[in-house]
Amino acid sequence: MILPHTGRALADAAPVPYWLDRPERPDPLPALTGPTTADLLIIGGGYAGLWAALLAKQADPATDVLLVEAGTCGWAASGRNGGFCAASLTHGLANGVDRFPGEVGELERLGRENLDAIADTVAKLGIDCDFERTGELAVAVEPYQLEGLAADAELARRYEHRVRLLDADEVRAEVNSPTYLGGLFDPDRVAMLDPAKLAWGLRRACLEAGVRVHEHTRVTGLRADRAALHAATLGVDPADRTAAPAPGRAGSVRARRVVLATNAFPPLLRRLRAYLVPVYDHVLMTEPLTPAQRDAVGWRNRQGLADTGNQFHYYRITRDGRILFGGYDAVYHYGNRVAPQLEERPATFTTLAQHFFTTFPQLADVRFSHRWGGVIDTCTRFCPFFGTAYDGRLAYAAGFTGLGVGATRFGARVLLDLLSGADTPLTRLDLVRRKPLPFPPEPVRAVGINLTRWSLARADAREGRRNLWLRTLDHLGLGFDS
Repeated sequence: MILPHTGRALADAAPVPYWLDRPERPDPLPALTGPTTADLLIIGGGYAGLWAALLAKQADPATDVLLVEAGTCGWAASGRNGGFCAASLTHGLANGVDRFPGEVGELERLGRENLDAIADTVAKLGIDCDFERTGELAVAVEPYQLEGLAADAELARRYEHRVRLLDADEVRAEVNSPTYLGGLFDPDRVAMLDPAKLAWGLRRACLEAGVRVHEHTRVTGLRADRAALHAATLGVDPADRTAAPAPGRAGSVRARRVVLATNAFPPLLRRLRAYLVPVYDHVLMTEPLTPAQRDAVGWRNRQGLADTGNQFHYYRITRDGRILFGGYDAVYHYGNRVAPQLEERPATFTTLAQHFFTTFPQLADVRFSHRWGGVIDTCTRFCPFFGTAYDGRLAYAAGFTGLGVGATRFGARVLLDLLSGADTPLTRLDLVRRKPLPFPPEPVRAVGINLTRWSLARADAREGRRNLWLRTLDHLGLGFDS
């Protein structure tokens, strides 16, 4: 049954990402027209591309770095996510232990160092992105989930994480929801931040370091000769969300090396299409809470929260006292379809609103100011993979699966090491050397993904019991338990 106030709460929600819907967003930079050259061309102006550009310039200021972006920097996943910046490079410790048992300790150390480096960069470069190292609280909302939290705590302590199990009273003292039965608090391996402000701050830092940036510039093809790679580009009409090429805006780039960082969007390398599926995630943002509403939920320590179902919600409180509430209903569209209209999904927004009011019934009079969707680059191992093409002159990273706010900086370091051709501690990692298993072609791909989604929902309804399909995926190394 739909709660009567759900429709009212959603009635005025703007169908745009809250983070990007603010006057402080920077003006777009001009599109590339005509031919140019570069030492390093970066395709994609999300976190991975911006970090790669900045790190390349910091390593050698003489390097001529050019970054091109089909929209504006940070407009896609980097400006639409929940702002959870995690130390994990493997989408959680359990996933890392399952897939990289021989090096998970090293990956945990590298992930912690990576989060520390992000904090240092934000401070040193004056990037005002509301960076707060508040930690993350995982909550059990069904009795069977308490056992899982206890197992997660034991595993985390094995790798020297300073976690703490909370009973129902303790977790509700942190954040007051009648649905909470217990929790697991990790105090320092997750930071909360404003994702768009981080992207805009990295863009500014790149420009100040001498990176050339062209927005509204789509790369339409790559070719190689003996000395360089050549990228054909087209300027894009900023007013057209379909990114249709604008007449007379053709350009080209001749570059010695290329970084490909296009996330879930159709890749320029055909080989990547088998490894990636775009999955749509949807989010709600409330209006700012009143002081009485804030008192009703507590949340004074401002942790990021997530419940522990297979279809899970993630949520956090913003600097200006709003609550972001997202997740649960990840959606795949046949044929790896990506389109602006897929961001708008009324049934999902209604479901999220229902779940919000179930979680916080004391906020029944709260309204939502924004609703939006975005696409996540998912692979079968649920954490990033890497590779090279064109005889090592192009490097790519993809498959961050919704945990890219922090891991993309690490990924950028890997990309630059791969392009150098050197044997480094990063390029020797199994995480870097191994690829995930590919997805099958359509229609088997869609059938398998939707069967998995149905099975995960069924497991949530059956106290976590995994059916034959999920157990088979687990046996094949394709299973995932959030």
